[in-house]
Amino acid sequence: MSFDYTTAQYCSLSDRSVVITGGASGIGEEMVRAFVAQGARVSFIDVAREPGEALATATGADFYPCDVADISALREALARIENDHSGVDVLVNNAGKDDRHDMGEVEPDYWRRMLALNLDHQFFATQAVSKGMAARGAGSIIMLGSISWMRGRPGMVGYTTAKAAINGMTRTLARELGPAGIRVNCIVPGAILTERQKTLWLTPELNQQFLDLQALKFRLDASHVARMALFLASDESGGCTGANFIVDAGLTQN
Repeated sequence: MSFDYTTAQYCSLSDRSVVITGGASGIGEEMVRAFVAQGARVSFIDVAREPGEALATATGADFYPCDVADISALREALARIENDHSGVDVLVNNAGKDDRHDMGEVEPDYWRRMLALNLDHQFFATQAVSKGMAARGAGSIIMLGSISWMRGRPGMVGYTTAKAAINGMTRTLARELGPAGIRVNCIVPGAILTERQKTLWLTPELNQQFLDLQALKFRLDASHVARMALFLASDESGGCTGANFIVDAGLTQN
């Protein structure tokens, strides 16, 4: 674990049923570890079976193999989780894939895949768990956006389009679900150092570029996002809904 999540204890998260999509690696994995450390009953969904099973063994969280782009399978997985854990109190719609692509080479099938991986499942997972949350009169749903759309990042228009849409979806769902006591917020990460980023794209020049553009002169890691998720899931954020919570060390100021 890269951060000690017991240094700040959110008592309201103890024994709370938390679901995290895309939880087997990266930011999602860090969130699994963070919520487990808070005493929550954590379930996570991921298409990657081997790392998912390893994380479940290491943390005690429950792993449900599923491709979130398959909405029927996603609904079935969420129904199993609700049955196994007597409902869902917190949903973190974390799953996503920031693949790079040339705008001129994008075909309809690829475009739909980008939206399915980064946008569609966030709505349908919310739809699925909100019914039970409404019956209990409470719930916290956390979307995952990205500052990439705010910065107009080139080379990933499918991803940035999906992430921009999440902003509007968050605001609308906050209004629709608020009367039932359900809060909907969005974490908007900046340049987060994950193993995927390091493996695929990080260079010394890019690393320095981010440091130069940020107001805070250190690189963010997944724990900075996970700590925001803990706050938004807890009762301490009880007055927050329909909002973007930007975790970017000031990068979007440029």
